[in-house]
Amino acid sequence: MVGKVAVGGDAPVTVQSMTVTKTADHEATLQQIYALAAAGADIVRCTCNRAEAAEGLARIVPRSPVPIVADIHNNYRMALAALEAGVHCLRLNPGNIRKPEQIKEVARECKDRNVPIRIGVNGGSLDPDLYHPEFGVTPEAMVASAMRELAYFEDVDFDLVKISVKASSVPLMIEAYRQLADTCDHPLHLGVTEAGPPPPGIVKSTAGIAALLAEGIGDTIRYSLTTDPVVEAKCGRQLLEAMGLRERRNVDLIACPSCGRAEVDVFKVASDAMEAFGEREIPLQVAVMGCVVNGPGEARDADLGIAAGNRRGHLFVKGENIAVVAEDEMVDALVEWAEFICEHGSEAALQRAEQTRNEARQAAEEDRRRNLDELGDDANQSEILVEEIRRHSSVS
Repeated sequence: MVGKVAVGGDAPVTVQSMTVTKTADHEATLQQIYALAAAGADIVRCTCNRAEAAEGLARIVPRSPVPIVADIHNNYRMALAALEAGVHCLRLNPGNIRKPEQIKEVARECKDRNVPIRIGVNGGSLDPDLYHPEFGVTPEAMVASAMRELAYFEDVDFDLVKISVKASSVPLMIEAYRQLADTCDHPLHLGVTEAGPPPPGIVKSTAGIAALLAEGIGDTIRYSLTTDPVVEAKCGRQLLEAMGLRERRNVDLIACPSCGRAEVDVFKVASDAMEAFGEREIPLQVAVMGCVVNGPGEARDADLGIAAGNRRGHLFVKGENIAVVAEDEMVDALVEWAEFICEHGSEAALQRAEQTRNEARQAAEEDRRRNLDELGDDANQSEILVEEIRRHSSVS
């Protein structure tokens, strides 16, 4: 338990992030913690690198909406100070605090207070004696570092532990966690450290974290991005929702990639829809489709969707056409009906549209046929290109 948040076992996978404010500035730090919690963070870590930071934690912890983890650097006394401040968890890097007696003293104090510790191994700060003379940082070395720290804890009968073995290399990180999962049974905190700015940082983090979660490895996650930490929390939450590991909290907007058949600027409509839904807590899947030929069928599993056709939008619920709206009202209609479905359900939405459903189906069929008549079955002219390729390739 990290405060009131369970980590490991059958508990939901949790999202973590870290403040970038000076912890001593407790008001600014609290403001960021609240923003992170609103974005989906279940647990937040704060730096505790000096006495002023520990004093800040004493003011932060009682007012925080989520459990607070103190990130300890090179001074074990800051861990003791953070415990005095009432933090819910510590993060210790075995590569920074190496003296066994200091590590054990912290563990004893945590045991007395029932406060867990995350063993935070980092590929960039391993003990020098663990570096491979030829290969540098290896998965085996990272796991060995974690096990060495764990042995110190076991010496004082302390087992409230979660572990991370982060690296900036995705393949290294994945293999280290796989080996760690085979070695111990403690909860694991996943992350690709120093992933960098978006979008490549998001790609790297997702590649490593998702691969392990798909294998059943991992209990809590963090995106380590060079950007506003609120983005980290949002990415983590969205990943868990996408993988079905947490219930959806906000709109899941799906959209077609557009093609020669599209009769609307799909990119703009989708972007406008994302902006319109914003942070509204509407846990629905909403589809934006470029044409009425394939759109409703491709998005039939969405809770709600709209497809363009002949300068108008065809609104559908669970794949069934329910209304026709003007092209410039498409986004507003999506928001209105999404709010209605969120409050009353899909069946109520279909009943609400009872008077317009037949007309909507007819209008959709008219636009579908017109589109097919004008563009044919091969709107992207791919078959014409194929014939050209065959003609040229057959000439010797």
